[in-house]
Amino acid sequence: MSYLQIRGHRLECAWFGPRQTSRPTLVLLHEGLGSIGMWGDFPNALSEATGLTVFAYSRHGYGGSDPLTEGFGVNYMHQEALTILPAVLDEVGIDQPILFGHSDGASIALIYAGGNSDPRPLKLVLEAPHVFVEDISISGIEAARKGYQDGRLRAALERYHGANTDRVFWAWNRIWLDPAFRSWNIEPCLSSIGVPIQIIQGRDDEYGTLAQVEAIAGRCVGPIETVLLEECGHSPHRAQRDNVIENVARFVC
Repeated sequence: MSYLQIRGHRLECAWFGPRQTSRPTLVLLHEGLGSIGMWGDFPNALSEATGLTVFAYSRHGYGGSDPLTEGFGVNYMHQEALTILPAVLDEVGIDQPILFGHSDGASIALIYAGGNSDPRPLKLVLEAPHVFVEDISISGIEAARKGYQDGRLRAALERYHGANTDRVFWAWNRIWLDPAFRSWNIEPCLSSIGVPIQIIQGRDDEYGTLAQVEAIAGRCVGPIETVLLEECGHSPHRAQRDNVIENVARFVC
């Protein structure tokens, strides 16, 4: 594990597989409660299957990165996509990124590709993306709050976030349940995205429906490939790891 200084905050980061500056790099953007550690062995397996370098970092407040000093605002994913992510790529020298985003990370990838003049992204892999808020999203996040309050979810997250756990959980949970967040919608940026996109979606996703997939496929102007997984929820790379790796390797290679 190593660290970056980005906009006054220390962020943990990690490389997987051989460093190859002449080839694209897969950049992993974690979910709303994720971190480098929560990817498990997925980055190494992905690098081995694709032959590409994989890079991951934990956003401010997550994992071993610096702790949050305040909560998230409605535009927290825009700030990450348009300010922090470009700075991270600059700092580590990634000129040919293929962005693999999960959940919040997928939204960040879309905002980056559609709202930034940066020409770097070559392709996007979007796992369980959300582009607007649905009733099922709110229900899932309310269920997460109950699981955290009864201690089960907190104990699971503390393994990865340590002293950051309470702050980052409540920052994420409270903004998604804030009535002001109900109007969050990134569909307007989709029509500016022309790079190839692969969408990976579990049919049993507890945070979003196929309406999210349809919105992306209907508005982005580049080629779209959709992978719908049966008997799969919000985290396909954990529930059906080998299936996901096989599909991603075919798409990026």
